[in-house]
Amino acid sequence: MARRSRSPPREVRAVLLDMDDTLFDHSLTCREAVDLVRRQTPFLARRSLEELWREYMTLLDGPSFIPSLRALGADALRQQRWHLLAATCGAELSPSEAAELSRTYRRFYQSVRRAVPGAVALVRRLHRSARVGIVTNNELAEQESKLSFLGLGDAVDALVVSEEVGQSKPDREIFEVALRELGVAAEDSVMLGDSWTNDVLGARGAGIRPVWFNRFSLPRPRGPEARELRSLRPLGLAERLLLGEDRPAAAGAARSVLSAPPPSERR
Repeated sequence: MARRSRSPPREVRAVLLDMDDTLFDHSLTCREAVDLVRRQTPFLARRSLEELWREYMTLLDGPSFIPSLRALGADALRQQRWHLLAATCGAELSPSEAAELSRTYRRFYQSVRRAVPGAVALVRRLHRSARVGIVTNNELAEQESKLSFLGLGDAVDALVVSEEVGQSKPDREIFEVALRELGVAAEDSVMLGDSWTNDVLGARGAGIRPVWFNRFSLPRPRGPEARELRSLRPLGLAERLLLGEDRPAAAGAARSVLSAPPPSERR
């Protein structure tokens, strides 16, 4: 019986990337900033860093984050988060006290922020072969600031942010806006992101091949087929996986495990 010939894979013309915890290391930046606030705040210092960090990240989770961000704005939402976090420690903060704690956290967060290891070099390598777009949920100014911090403005062809689009991942529309800005078809694109719901399912729903960036070695959810990348290093391996030039055995070698997994996905 003759073997059916397989058609060659389409050339990847665009790579779409999530921002937080894919390019910008939000989780571990947050962890260090929470620790710095904890060290100078007695009622927080009574709890372990792991407990506080996980509680803080939990307050970032869930479908209410983006609607709350739109309704309140980032500063007010951050202040509310610290009010709730203090309550879990048995402290009742006034609005002014919560605002001061929020400002302190924000100052620390900005001072210790960092890129995901390998992210900057990988984006520059990808930009030599394909169009590059960032598709992210958050406020435009916040994500523009992160892009500037990463120094990747000249290597990113489109920054598509939920605040500006009016829709957030996993909605199909935000991916379609990115494809239009990049001038490519869904079938010629790939999406890399850390959120199974927002990035993998969202991209799949828009007809884009997803790659799950599972740098914290979370359990794999049930759902559609998606390749998995656990580190952006070595760069050549990550580049081949995204551009569709890898082999299954090689892709498995990329699964280096990082410690301190976040409680769940955010955005």
